[in-house]
Order: sequence, then structure tokens, then C-alpha cells
Amino acid sequence: MARDLLRCDRRTELDRVSATLAPEPSPSGTIRSMAVDSSDGGLSDFVAARPRLFGIAYRMLGSAAEAEDVVQDVWLRWQTADRSVVRSAQAFLTTTATRLAINVLESARSRRETYVGPWLPEPVDTAADAGLGAERSEALEFAVLILLEKLSPKERAAYVLREAFDYPYPEIAEILKISEPNTRQLVTRARKHIADGRRAPVGSAEQARLLGAFIAAAQEGDLASLESLFAADVVSYSDGGGLVRAARSPVVGRERVAKFIAAVSPHFWSGVTVTSIEANGQASALISRHDAVVGLVTIAASADGIDQILWMMRPSKLAALSAS
Repeated sequence: MARDLLRCDRRTELDRVSATLAPEPSPSGTIRSMAVDSSDGGLSDFVAARPRLFGIAYRMLGSAAEAEDVVQDVWLRWQTADRSVVRSAQAFLTTTATRLAINVLESARSRRETYVGPWLPEPVDTAADAGLGAERSEALEFAVLILLEKLSPKERAAYVLREAFDYPYPEIAEILKISEPNTRQLVTRARKHIADGRRAPVGSAEQARLLGAFIAAAQEGDLASLESLFAADVVSYSDGGGLVRAARSPVVGRERVAKFIAAVSPHFWSGVTVTSIEANGQASALISRHDAVVGLVTIAASADGIDQILWMMRPSKLAALSAS
């Protein structure tokens, strides 16, 4: 709790100061490289880079709260750095954020291994910025973030920097302190892992349509309708983190998932309000009870139907959505 309050205080103060120096976007919507500005303590350089720093850290960590911590730590290091010898503020800030995120990943492995039930990424509202500071939206959808969990920290960093932010290989190699050939190998392995781990997804309109049909059938507990929407090997993941009532193991298979959802329907959907939102660049359903957010549900789908159902129910992962 104390850490959350400290995080909130630091973020609020930095947001207040940053708002006075928010840069105007470039015509392409990306942040232009710029010389280090020492006249304001480096704040304008940091503000310009901040969306990208958060976008990198979030994709690597799958946690908005941890990504915010990384961004705050980058700010503190930027304040204590000798900026007179920094040739590129953007390079310094990106390198610092990436390396800090790698450190967090390495220390988080033991926590993820003892996590109660399936671990799912913390959802972020992307209605305002579908790319979260990126040049491309890669590595933001839940299905991809889940697959990235199986990669090593450096593989994940290389993939995110290349696929989402279009960094050149020599620059990624410098950030990760490895050779350029090794960098290319990391990206190639990561791409193969992502490609092998998911079917070709349907378009956003079809994903939204299937989600709506799924929510309607789930609320009614309609077994036949549910089964008609699912791929044969559909998997339902519920992330309650051991703090709320949720399935602690994935439910697999068309019939099993349909029966599971129908069984919990009378209790789960009673007295709730369902609101359509965009989370991580895809249609999602925000579930509230007595004006409090209690869950977020979304799906991944292919030509075979819905192949993943993701239930995010851990309160701490819903805090940002609740506030917004």
C-alpha cells in the first residue's frame, strides 16, 4: 500500500509539471529526435520521450503499474545524469528504460512462478492512444503479450524495440550490449515464437462482433450458442491472482468451456453492468457491480472461432480502468 501511495504521489507531481511542457506531436505522430535541452532541467526531453518509454516498458512487463515505476526511475536517473555529455536525450532515456525493464523482468520471474492461477497482462485503456507511443501497434494485444512471457528478457526487449518501435538493429544491439548478429537472432526467434503460438487473428470488426455475441450467450448461459462461437481447442483463462474467486487453472476445450461459463452465469452476471471499451487496442467488455469495476473480459479469435477468453479480475490490475 505504501509503495502504491508513493507511486501515485510521484506520478501526480511529475504529471503536473510535465503538463506545462507537453510537446506538440510531429506530423507523422512520432516523437522527433532532438538535442538535449538543459534549460529546464531536461524536463522537455523527458516529456517528449515519456509515451515511448511507457510503451516500451509496458510491452516488456505486461504491467502498467510496473511500467510507470520504470518511467519514474528513468526520470530520477535523468535528473542525476550529467546531461552536458549526453549526445542524444532520446537514446539515453530509451536505453535506461529498456535496461531497467530487463532488470524488473529478471527479478519478477520468481513472483510469476508462484502466482496464484493464470497470469494475464494488466489491461490498459487505448482509446486515446492505440499505439502507446509506438510507431506500430505490435506487441500490445493480450495474446501477444501472453506469448512474450515465454521469452527471455533480452528476446522480449529486442522484439519490442524492433517490431513496435522500428529501432534499427545496430541501435538495439547497443541498448542490449550485444552484437548486431545476436540482435537479429533474438528478433528472429521471437518472431517465430509469436507466429507459432497463435493463429492468424480476425479483423477488429469481427473480433468485436464475436465478443458481443459471446457476452450475450454467456449472460444467458446458452450452451449451444457458446459452443457455436468457440474453436475446438478454445481456452478460458481467469486471472484473480488468488484475491478474488476465479478458476485457478485454464479451462480447455469447446464443451468444457461452454459448460463452465454456463455454470457460473447465474452468479457472475447477476446485477452487473457491461460497458464496451477498447483495451490494448481491441474490443473488450468492462464489468461493473454497484459502480465498482470487477472485471474485464476480452477474446482472441481466428477463422476457427474464439480460441481464447481472457477474464481479468485481480483488483490491482483493474485500478487504472476504475479510475478512468
